[in-house]
Amino acid sequence: MQTVKRFIDDFKTKPAFTGFVLFTVALLFNIIAQGPDRFFTMRNINMLFATNTAFILIVMGQTILLISGTLDLSIGVQMALVNVVTIMTVQEWGIPFVLGCVLGILAAIVASIVLWLCVAVFRLPDLLASFAMIFAIRGVNVLIMPVPQGSVASVFWRAYNSLILGILPASSIALIIALALWFYLKRTRFGTNIYAVGANPQSAFAAGISPTKVQFQAFLFKGFLVGLAGICLTLMTASGNPVQGEEIGIRSLAAAIIGGVTFGGWGSIASGIFGAGFFVLIQNAVYFVFNILFRLLPGSAVLSFWQNFLTEVIVFLGLLMTIITMKGQRRALSASIKRKFKLKREDENEK
Repeated sequence: MQTVKRFIDDFKTKPAFTGFVLFTVALLFNIIAQGPDRFFTMRNINMLFATNTAFILIVMGQTILLISGTLDLSIGVQMALVNVVTIMTVQEWGIPFVLGCVLGILAAIVASIVLWLCVAVFRLPDLLASFAMIFAIRGVNVLIMPVPQGSVASVFWRAYNSLILGILPASSIALIIALALWFYLKRTRFGTNIYAVGANPQSAFAAGISPTKVQFQAFLFKGFLVGLAGICLTLMTASGNPVQGEEIGIRSLAAAIIGGVTFGGWGSIASGIFGAGFFVLIQNAVYFVFNILFRLLPGSAVLSFWQNFLTEVIVFLGLLMTIITMKGQRRALSASIKRKFKLKREDENEK
């Protein structure tokens, strides 16, 4: 019992704690709105993964940048760039779809490197640089694909929307790849240096860590995640659209913060995933609640405006809760560290 209590007390100081609580609340909200019998069907779970894997990957990418001390508002249009490059290279050049996906991922990595140059090398404010990149990349998207067009062979999008062995959503493979890569990187110098650079780049530089190099690695990893997200988007829609995803930059930022990530050295991938999960599940629950109201009130209309309004209000409340609890978490963590040092000093004095 004491071990469980100690684990809970320790977890309360973790960055992902608030995101986990909000995610759990959103999950319960969904179960109540849909009913357990409907929510826990493999068809429903598969649909949730298939439609939202791209967004979760985007939030993971944004989380990496926030931990390293920067951000990217153009991350959504970069995902659209992957979609456009993949569709058009297959359609115009006649190359295999898999090769088109590789070129799409490379396009996202190149876009990330360009933004890294602006932010880390030329020292432009990341907020302004990434905002300007939205219009630059959107222009490139429209130049490559003037109007929505193209298609994906049914064998690919059907595979994406399928269940592996009847229990594992095929779309979740992208998440598994991203998590496996992060767990590997976390055990390298990059996994430690990214927190040092995010928390205090001057101190990190004094300790022999290059903030520019670390942020370059962070942007590369983010670019790869955006590439995976773009492929998931392409398989989900089975077509190309050059003007989508612009609002996802702000949404991914909000989701990461809700999960417990702050600007520089505080947070984890788990924080980003919980924040993205909260965002996704709240949207899903609000949709079902409005459908229930529509059935209970004959003749009424379900307006998307009110659905979006209620969703954004709940997200805003989630942001407030995260910001408030995060301050308490940091104070509790600081007090815990001081207490441990004090106990250690007392033990040394006794010896």
